[in-house]
Amino acid sequence: MMNAIEVNHITKVYPLYARKSHRVKEAFCFGKKCLHDDFKALDDVSFTVEQGKTVGIIGTNGSGKSTMLKIITGVLTQTAGEVITHGRISSLLELGAGFHPEYSGIENLYINGIMMGFDREEMKKKIPEIVAFSEIGDYVNQPVKNYSSGMFVRLAFSLAIHVEPEILIVDEALSVGDVFFQAKCYEKMAALKAAGTTILLVTHDMGAVMNYCDKVIIINDGHYIAEGSAGDMVDAYKKILAQDPDDHAKAPEGPVMGDGIEDKVGDKADIYGTGQAVITDFAVDAGAEVTCGETFTVTMKVRFYGDTEYPIFALTIRDEDGVEITGTNTMYAGCEPLSVKAGEEVQVTFRQRAMMHPGKYYLAFGCTRFAADHLEVLCRIYDASTLVVTEGIKTRDDKAEGESRIGLFDPESRMEVYTQESSL
Repeated sequence: MMNAIEVNHITKVYPLYARKSHRVKEAFCFGKKCLHDDFKALDDVSFTVEQGKTVGIIGTNGSGKSTMLKIITGVLTQTAGEVITHGRISSLLELGAGFHPEYSGIENLYINGIMMGFDREEMKKKIPEIVAFSEIGDYVNQPVKNYSSGMFVRLAFSLAIHVEPEILIVDEALSVGDVFFQAKCYEKMAALKAAGTTILLVTHDMGAVMNYCDKVIIINDGHYIAEGSAGDMVDAYKKILAQDPDDHAKAPEGPVMGDGIEDKVGDKADIYGTGQAVITDFAVDAGAEVTCGETFTVTMKVRFYGDTEYPIFALTIRDEDGVEITGTNTMYAGCEPLSVKAGEEVQVTFRQRAMMHPGKYYLAFGCTRFAADHLEVLCRIYDASTLVVTEGIKTRDDKAEGESRIGLFDPESRMEVYTQESSL
């Protein structure tokens, strides 16, 4: 399959000056004296995006994601490397990009359309549909500087998707809109993808990444880290978020993660943590299969290899696509905080009802704690085991009801429909 975007060894360097005057002084030194430090926002990053695919880029704040999108769209020029694109690009970058604040929404639509290669008559035909999708009404005739952030995003996104993009690039901007407009935007992006549009998406919304991306790329501290399926990359990203090299170095020496539990975990299991605590066992009282609506208990055992103040114990349930559909922990539940000594073992019991729709799910366990201002992962096991939720024994009418359900969980809805004589 042909690539829509090829990023080859991109590096972006910014000069950092301790004082504003140093920039001027350095300019008059004509290269004889350096008064700045180089900051590499991106360092030799390479990846490809296949045509017709939706690819997500994730990473911590300041990792270089937005810089990369600006280079791909031509807003910024790279220091080294090259970007090759095949197709018309439409982008929605940071709030305000590409719109003149003094011009009205209509005027900005014409200007941006012409810059994308459309003449005035072509834009005149497109604008009614753009304005209708944006739902901002008569505000389209007001100067953009008077818009709220939500109104701006509505108009900017509507423009981006209605100019027949072959490549659509979106950078976090949808997080500003309300949930209903976000849903509308993702529905439209799904339609564009079905029509063959390539989509490159930067977001901190891991749910959107899991639901919409065919491939995910991780960029951290300006470096390419990895790429792969959404589920695998989201798990890898969570490991990056949990890292604290200084604290890890101080963690008491314990067993290798997974020692003593390998035979219990499934093939998909992913185990990591500092080693200060280790999940040694877990079990579901009902076995690996429960009936929809049935109450069941999950138990986990954690052994500690160092004194630990206020550990937090967690259970998460994910679907087959890796989307976390529910979860809880002892902090959310208001359980009394513990102070655990090295060598002690803690048993935690979670009791809940299987309100999910029938299907296959995965259990994840965790033991964490807050160290200073960050969350430290002592031990975490993703996809430790499967949990199958079955329909159970139902009447014929109930089965017909069940077959028409949608969503993630079963609210046990029962419906009554009746007619009533009008009093008019």
